Amino acid sequence: MTAQLRVRQVLRHPFRNAESRESAALLIAAGVLVVATVVSLLVFRGGPLPIAGPGSIGQFVALAAAVTAFGVFIAAVTVSHAGPQDARALPRMRWFDIASIAAAHGVIALLGWIGMANIVERSFFGAVVFPVSAALLAGVAIAVTAYLTTVSAMSMNPTRLSLVLMVFLVVGVFASMLSATDPLWWQKNLSTLGISDDLSALAFNLTVIIAGLIVTTIAHFGTIDIPVDTEKARRGRRVVRIELLLMGVFLAGVGLFPVDTHFAIHNTVASGMAVLFVALVIGLRWHVPGTPRVFLMLGYAFVLIIVVLAVLFTTGYYNLTAVELIAFLIIFGWLMLFLRNTAAAGTGADGGERRTDAVSEPAPSPSGSRTLPQ
Repeated sequence: MTAQLRVRQVLRHPFRNAESRESAALLIAAGVLVVATVVSLLVFRGGPLPIAGPGSIGQFVALAAAVTAFGVFIAAVTVSHAGPQDARALPRMRWFDIASIAAAHGVIALLGWIGMANIVERSFFGAVVFPVSAALLAGVAIAVTAYLTTVSAMSMNPTRLSLVLMVFLVVGVFASMLSATDPLWWQKNLSTLGISDDLSALAFNLTVIIAGLIVTTIAHFGTIDIPVDTEKARRGRRVVRIELLLMGVFLAGVGLFPVDTHFAIHNTVASGMAVLFVALVIGLRWHVPGTPRVFLMLGYAFVLIIVVLAVLFTTGYYNLTAVELIAFLIIFGWLMLFLRNTAAAGTGADGGERRTDAVSEPAPSPSGSRTLPQ
């Protein structure tokens, strides 16, 4: 088989197997490398550039990588939905699910490259990058972003979604903390990061809003594998989806309504999210009876910790920032574990995927006719 024929097969069936997906990701990265390098040469023709800051190579790479990640993710998922899917292709997602996860990849690329540029700039203090070298570096960085995004999009599942959520939250929150103009913000509360007009507030509020959108995606995408062999199980899954959906809406509301301008609404949605989390954890054993007991016990322990934190805050032992940070870690840690457990629930004993949206049909009798249910 010639190399040209192999490339054609990859382009026609990029989701056929792991080798095809890897080859497709490399082809996309190669194309992005060429385009990004040429565009960078045109942009950088004015002379040497600083590594970080306004008008720097770091700023250009961050913005270009964010746009690339957003576009590549949407393109990869759209291609997966356009043709026939094999057993390992992507589950079908709704347009706002795709948009929210694509936005998360874009923000991760944006903040990640900005942070890396700042680190490199401090390591090479006062150094500049000449146009040709800057173009090559920018092209490689953007191509790497395209490759990683394509790989992520082509293998998106509840487990990988939990990883995207974790990385997104860590990058976004730390970017907000490091860029905060008030170094003593932690003496007030976590929401203080979102009340100014600088980069810190933008990073915090954007992170919270997109995180809320991702949680609404989890409400659908992360509950597909919950077994629904009976009508009761179907109702239970619906309740879990509604609770997760409301948690996502409330979380997005935390970023949409900053505490300094919408105090009542901000506190209402923040408290509502915590109440929904407690209700979800406590009711999970009835809504999803097959949930592993170890995971249930872990959820109860998390709820107990939140209650203890609330008591310590009311007695003045902890300040609000400490309570919010720990509760934040607990809630999103539980969500990531929830995604992994539901993904495991959708896998049969032999490791293969099993259907959960419909009751299995009765097996045919030896004579070829189907037996009636007992």
